[in-house]
Amino acid sequence: MKKENRELVIGTAITAIVLLMAIVSFFYTPYDITFMNIAERSQPPSWAHPAGTDNMGRDILSRLMVGSRFTLLVALGTVIGSTLAGSVLGMVSGYIGGWTDEVIMRLIDAVNSFPGLLIALVIVTVLDYGKYTIIPALCIMFIPSYTRIVRMGVMQCKEAEFVKNYRVFGASDVRLLTVHIFPNIMPQLFSSIIIGLSNAILAESSMSYLGLGIQPPAPSWGWMLNEAQGTIFKSPWYAVSSGIMIVITIVGFNCIGEGLRKKYARSL
Repeated sequence: MKKENRELVIGTAITAIVLLMAIVSFFYTPYDITFMNIAERSQPPSWAHPAGTDNMGRDILSRLMVGSRFTLLVALGTVIGSTLAGSVLGMVSGYIGGWTDEVIMRLIDAVNSFPGLLIALVIVTVLDYGKYTIIPALCIMFIPSYTRIVRMGVMQCKEAEFVKNYRVFGASDVRLLTVHIFPNIMPQLFSSIIIGLSNAILAESSMSYLGLGIQPPAPSWGWMLNEAQGTIFKSPWYAVSSGIMIVITIVGFNCIGEGLRKKYARSL
């Protein structure tokens, strides 16, 4: 394995395992995630329950599998929504400039001036607690970073020779932005999107741990950590297993993002 490809390969392998777990959970789980067996509560890992059982006798492995589905779905929805909104704002701000740029960037600064957790708390409260209410809340937290990335890329590209040539031949501003400028920003943006997935997973887990994310009975890794804290000394495998899933998934996406960043930097 080439040294420069190691992070990308390792990250891809880790992420593939987590994605496979999420996909398999749609068709199969060892046990029903809501089935409570009081006689087997707080059981350590065994052949029957490879990750043990929680304080209600539910199979932890099954809940981890289904939890991966909800956690990844929230992270993906957050990144897609914030990337789309941030890309539009960044392109408009960077291309038009002037007062438009000033207004948009001051709004972005205003969003950044508030703690992200406070913003998410307010939005979740306003929208009421639903299964996926956390997605728009996290989107607003992530929009500023993507806006700045796209804005910087547009400002660098809009004065490039190839853009001036297309402008001379009558290309419209919309065509210049969408067909000629934005594709040149994509390599840099894509690595930020991958890293953004790991940040979104961490944010979702933190919110769910506080009871503001995915709502029961749907499992989430963060909520599982919340449930495990009461029995962490009696049955530590519950907290350890859900914590490990959060950590390795974040590490996987970070490795992919860093590998893509280095690959992009070498190609310049």
